[in-house]
Amino acid sequence: MAARPIDPPSRPASKVAAVLRVTSGNFLEQFDFFLFGFYAADIGKTFFPASSEFASLMLTFAVFGAGFLMRPLGAVVLGAYIDTVGRRKGLIVTLALMASGTLLIACVPGYATIGLLAPLLVLIGRLLQGFSAGAELGGVSVYLAEISTPGNKGFYVSWQSASQQVSIVIAAALGFAVREALSAAEIDAWGWRIPFFVGCLTIPVIFFLRRTLQETDEFRARTHHPRTAEVLRSMVTNWRVVIAGMLMVAMTTTAFYLITVYTPTFGRSVLHLTSRDALIVTFFIGISNFVWLPIGGALSDRIGRKPILVATTIVTILTAYPMMAWLASAASFSRLLEVELVLSALYGLYNGAMVVGLTEVMPVQVRVVGFSLAYSLATALFGGLTPAISTWMIEVTRDKAAPGYWLTVAAICGLVATLILFRKSSVERRATSGVH
Repeated sequence: MAARPIDPPSRPASKVAAVLRVTSGNFLEQFDFFLFGFYAADIGKTFFPASSEFASLMLTFAVFGAGFLMRPLGAVVLGAYIDTVGRRKGLIVTLALMASGTLLIACVPGYATIGLLAPLLVLIGRLLQGFSAGAELGGVSVYLAEISTPGNKGFYVSWQSASQQVSIVIAAALGFAVREALSAAEIDAWGWRIPFFVGCLTIPVIFFLRRTLQETDEFRARTHHPRTAEVLRSMVTNWRVVIAGMLMVAMTTTAFYLITVYTPTFGRSVLHLTSRDALIVTFFIGISNFVWLPIGGALSDRIGRKPILVATTIVTILTAYPMMAWLASAASFSRLLEVELVLSALYGLYNGAMVVGLTEVMPVQVRVVGFSLAYSLATALFGGLTPAISTWMIEVTRDKAAPGYWLTVAAICGLVATLILFRKSSVERRATSGVH
C-alpha cells in the first residue's frame, strides 16, 4: 500500500499553534494533580475522616498515589494505541479519560452524605486520571519531538513540561484567591471544590484545541504502523531500555512533586507556615520551572544531553539533604522560597534535557509506549508516592528534612541511568543533532 503524501513543512506560526494545542491537555492534568496535593487536608476531612490528621492525610495521599499506579497500565494500553492509530486520535482519547476523572473528583458528595461510596468514587476518578496520564506525557513529548525543527528538538520537547508549570501558577493563584475570599470553615466545607470546578470549565476549550491537531508528518510517512501485539513484543525485547529510562525519570518526577504538589502540605503541616506563604512559594516555583525548562532543553541542543544530566544529578546528590536541613533548622517563608528556587533550577535544567533524551533512546516504532511506560513506572514508584513517602519519613524519623533523603535516592538513580543510556557516543550525537 502506497504511503500517504506528506504535506509541505509547517510554517513557524503553525508550529507555535501546534505546540499550544498539543500541550493544552497537560494543563488540565497538572492543574488537577496540584489541587489534589494542595487541598489534601480538606479532601481528607471530606472523603477520608479518620481518628487523626496524620491518618486522614495518609489515606488521602494513598489515593493520590493510587492514580500513579495505574499509569504503567495506561502507558502500555494507550501508548500502544497511539503508536498504532496516530498521535492525534490517541491524545483525544487520553483527554476524554482525564476529563472524566476530573469531573468525578469535583462533583462527588462527601463521606457524611453518601458514606463509603464517596471515597470509592474519588478513587475511581484518580484511577481514570492515572490511566490516561500514563500515555498523555509520552504522546505529547513524542508529538513535539516529531514536529520540531532540526537542532531544536530539546527546546520543542521542553514545552511539554513547561506547559504544566502554567497550570501550577494558575492553580496557586486561584487557591490564594479562595483563601483570601473565604473563611477556613467555608474552605473546609465546600470552598476547596471551587478550583476543581474552574478546571472543569476548561475542558470544552481543551477538547476543541485537541480536535484541531494535525497528525505529524513523521508518523504519516511510515508505511508500517505496528499492531498492539507487535508493540508489546518490542517492549519485552527492549525491557532494559525501559528500566533504565524509568531510573532516569526518577530524578525529575521526584523533584517535581516535591517542589510543587507536596510543598503546600509541607509548608503548612511540617514547617507550620501559613497557607498564604505556601501558595506564594508554589506560585513562584511554577514561574521558575517555566523559565528553566526551555533553557535546559535549548542548552541540551547545544552541548548535549549527557553533560546537563550528569551535572544536575551530582549537584542534587550533594545538596538535597543539606538544603532541606538548613530549611528545617529555622523554617521561614524566605528560606522555603530560596531552597525551592534552587531545586527548581536543578529540576528545570535536568528535565529539559531528560525528556527529549528519553524520546531519543526509545525504538522509533514504539516510541510513545516505550517513553510512556518508562515515565509511568518512575512516576508510580517515585514521584507519585513522594507526598506519602515524605509524610511517612518525617513521622518515623522525626526529621523534618527527611524528604531530602528521598530526593537524593532519586538523583542517584538518575545519574546511574544517564551513565548507562548515554554511554555510547552515537546516542549523544543523535541527541545533539536533532535527528528524529
